[in-house]
Amino acid sequence: MKTSLLTLGVLLASSALADTQTNIRSAIEQRFYFQDGLYPEQHDSDLSVFIEPELYYSFNDGADSLNFKPFFRYDNRDSERTHMDVRELMWLHVGDAWELRTGIGKVFWGQTESQHLVDVINQTDFVEAIDGEEKLGQPMVQFSLIQDWGTLSLFALPYFRERTFAGVEGRFRLPLRVDTDNPLYESDDEQEHLDWAFRYMGYLGDTEIGLSWFDGTNREPLFVPAMTGDEQVLRPYYGQMQQIGLDMLTVVGATLYKLEAIHRKTDQDSYYALTAGFEHTSVGVFETAYDIGWLMEYQYDERDELATSLGQNDLMVGTRLVFNDIRGTEILIAYIQDLDESSGHSGYIEASSRINDNWKWRVDGWFFSSDAPSDPAYLLRRDDYVQLSLEYYF
Repeated sequence: MKTSLLTLGVLLASSALADTQTNIRSAIEQRFYFQDGLYPEQHDSDLSVFIEPELYYSFNDGADSLNFKPFFRYDNRDSERTHMDVRELMWLHVGDAWELRTGIGKVFWGQTESQHLVDVINQTDFVEAIDGEEKLGQPMVQFSLIQDWGTLSLFALPYFRERTFAGVEGRFRLPLRVDTDNPLYESDDEQEHLDWAFRYMGYLGDTEIGLSWFDGTNREPLFVPAMTGDEQVLRPYYGQMQQIGLDMLTVVGATLYKLEAIHRKTDQDSYYALTAGFEHTSVGVFETAYDIGWLMEYQYDERDELATSLGQNDLMVGTRLVFNDIRGTEILIAYIQDLDESSGHSGYIEASSRINDNWKWRVDGWFFSSDAPSDPAYLLRRDDYVQLSLEYYF
């Protein structure tokens, strides 16, 4: 890391032809929980702040660039949520019909709204958000061949990032403390196991198609009960997996049809899972500037009640309201119903708008309901919350 930062500094100082851009994103966030926690150490609210500066530097007539994006959060309740990460420290070289990326970066695969089954390159930063959208930076080398028939990308991932978990005072936690200092691995190489992946992305008419393959350490851990002194803990176990993924997006008029499907094989099981649905947008409703999107997605996991994800036989319905105003105001509301006999359900809301060129407000909320101990959402049944954020951009 010190060598990378020194190299970046030398390059910035040495080229008068450089194009350098800097941005800073930061926020103060207040969460309020509607119910007392399941465990006595938990709190009914927490306050946190984060800062995410970004430095972009291009040289060699734009053929090469460096992007550096560190991240730091402080949480006044959960010491495990206070953490820092390098989201990106990436060198990009652009050739005539190819690109080479080397360093630490973030890669997103997927199309659906409610969950991203095919997105397996980066590890989830679970202390950041319950929806799994936030990711840790992943060391990688990515080579992409860009042709008329599509883009083919090959990834070499030389170092594994372990998942973050809430501490005993945090919310969205397991009944026992997760011992992140003593993880278990199937591979003898542990964190230094070399993972491989590739993805093809192309178009067939109005349909965007992504085909992906991954072979390496599973980003989703299992948990092994253990004793640390007199304390019973859970040690995360990271096995090996092979995954084939398909994601598709088809545009038909004002309707988007979305699909993500995978087949995953591990030493415990082999299974299929998919998420499929649509989003239809009504433009200028009631002769106003507002657009309303109507969403519906079905989530399926072949493991049924043994699935580790929240969506194994669930239906999500939602609506997205876009104001089309100068402040970029948007509201998304979604409800997810478990179609099994357990009848658990959950929902979320996301709303945001700019105040001016530098300030933005956000409101995020989640609620959970489940009476079945076998349902993964059962552990979250008292973690309903609303979060108020004030973000600053420079």
